[in-house]
Amino acid sequence: MFNANKKTAKLYAEIIQQLYYGEQLSSAELSARIDKSIPLVTKAVNHLIEAGFVVEQGYAPSSGGRRPLMYSVRHNRLYIVTVAMDQLSTRIGIVDLLNNFVSPIEIISLKLKDNAQALDSLVDIISKHVEQSGVDKEKIIGVGIGMPGFVNVNEGINYTYLDAGKKTLTEYLSDKVELPVYIDNDSSLIALSELKFGIAKSIKDVMVINIGWGIGLGMIINGQIFRGENGFAGEFSHIPIAEEGALCACGKQGCLEAEASLMAVAQKAIEGVESGQKSSLQQYITDDHSNLAVGNALMDAANKGDQYAIELLSDAAYKIGRALSILIHILNPKAIVLSGRGVKVGKLLLAPIQQALNKYCIPRLAQGTELFISDIGFDAELIGAAILVMESFNKVHEASAKASA
Repeated sequence: MFNANKKTAKLYAEIIQQLYYGEQLSSAELSARIDKSIPLVTKAVNHLIEAGFVVEQGYAPSSGGRRPLMYSVRHNRLYIVTVAMDQLSTRIGIVDLLNNFVSPIEIISLKLKDNAQALDSLVDIISKHVEQSGVDKEKIIGVGIGMPGFVNVNEGINYTYLDAGKKTLTEYLSDKVELPVYIDNDSSLIALSELKFGIAKSIKDVMVINIGWGIGLGMIINGQIFRGENGFAGEFSHIPIAEEGALCACGKQGCLEAEASLMAVAQKAIEGVESGQKSSLQQYITDDHSNLAVGNALMDAANKGDQYAIELLSDAAYKIGRALSILIHILNPKAIVLSGRGVKVGKLLLAPIQQALNKYCIPRLAQGTELFISDIGFDAELIGAAILVMESFNKVHEASAKASA
């Protein structure tokens, strides 16, 4: 892409990478971030301006000395395909380097569990979206995909879903869509988006809770995503909170996911309405018992004041708070961020979560942890998938330059 040797191509990619994260930076700021001399960085920036990757943004506001010239990426020069999957549906879009969506976000029903056709369906979804977007494929630097399950980022394998046979999942997808593909656990990507562009940007120790059809956890420790030995850290959904609760998909009883996920709450709503509970949710209870439709309707109903919907979500939030108290006792985070699909009812969840923390946490620990609702919202996983691609941008161009040398 840059027609440069290994070291220079890596430098160009690092500059674009840092401008993506920082939006507008001076040569001195870029120099500090990538640990290269200011003259070397300035020369590289000037080349990138000539090549159409970087633009000048004028001088920074005066702070008493000489005002530095600021630079940013040319947002429409490169693009990223970003995919966010859950157990029941897949969202896909294409962003520029300002994280603006240049194609409408598509939402496609795609069940992952017990679906042998799921992988080929995903290939078809990506290929069709790229083709229909009108974006020049030569300008797409990669595809980032967030997905549930036990995902090994380094090996490119999801041990829970989307078996690619003898190939790794990333190899299979890359071969089929003819673009570099990167995968990660959905909750880790949500945490990554908070780390780079959200609340966690200025806080070192943060637990990011992905409230969705399941319940996930992205862990930010000392300003870094913590993945554990095999990349599976953060299985928050399987913390046991009841001795004889509902049966979880993992085979155990009383897991947080089986008691408090949106899928579990939707099932409780169906059972309650069928037992005579009065609620506006009645119109969404159909013969096929679609938890997806009921789950979405449940949040809308709660925001409109439906008492039964509020009671169900409050009960789930209290259980989440009880599980969070365990995290606080072990990790003592500065902040907990509520993110994912559940941010739609985030304000309704805060009070019962706090109530549970007050009951189950040692006060000295609980009072040091702040609760936030994500500013990025439901797009956090999509933005995290774009960041995932950008995280590998300099490595890709270092390798390609080496191959062409």
